[in-house]
Amino acid sequence: MDRLDRSGPDPLLKPQRAAARGTWRWPETSLLGGLSDAARERFLSLGIMAQRPPGTVLIREEDQSTSVLILLDGVVKVTGRTQDQREALLAVRVGGDLIGEFGALDGKPRSATVTSCGPLVYRLVTRSDFLAALTTDAVLSQAVSRSVVDKLRVANSRRIDFAGSNAPTRLARVIYDLAMTYGEREGTDIVIRWPLTQPEIASLVGAAEPTVFKALKHLREAGIVNNGYRRIAVRDIEKLRGVAFP
Repeated sequence: MDRLDRSGPDPLLKPQRAAARGTWRWPETSLLGGLSDAARERFLSLGIMAQRPPGTVLIREEDQSTSVLILLDGVVKVTGRTQDQREALLAVRVGGDLIGEFGALDGKPRSATVTSCGPLVYRLVTRSDFLAALTTDAVLSQAVSRSVVDKLRVANSRRIDFAGSNAPTRLARVIYDLAMTYGEREGTDIVIRWPLTQPEIASLVGAAEPTVFKALKHLREAGIVNNGYRRIAVRDIEKLRGVAFP
């Protein structure tokens, strides 16, 4: 998605829990946010509710586990080990997203580690229940397929970015994508609240930390972003888009 869609509900709504009903609102770009009420209810009838504290490893790379996690509230980071055993941040996921579906679909060892970045609420679904739902429910099957395709498109785009653009451009694209997918409106700003460190952001961009720090400083001095402790406010989304996609 290149531009904000102003024709319908704001896609930058913060996932929230309505305490009286025990339900949440999710970004429309997420799997849960894109489902109809009926389909979402069917999907959330699967599995059991679970909660975990910050720093919990939910899925470990190379493990043989095959369960699926439907994230309801919170943030997780997806990491992998490089050949020289460094930890690389591959993606972030929030409430409304699905994780673990690759292992459930093909039965192969986990391709990455998933760790909670804060308090997390999710539904834990066994592989058998997940596959049965996809077999019997065409709407859910199509929604999960679209979600998988979206992830693969993002992965391909990132590979192209790494090969064909410099670090400042890659940083701008990462911030732009995060803002458009998970940002929260705060006045005229779009705020990204991530419990991610600067080294983790550098890993996501694929650049050295000093390089990312310098690029972020330039965006700040240009009045495009304003960053604080684990928080980035996009002040001008169109200028950011211009830097990200020159």
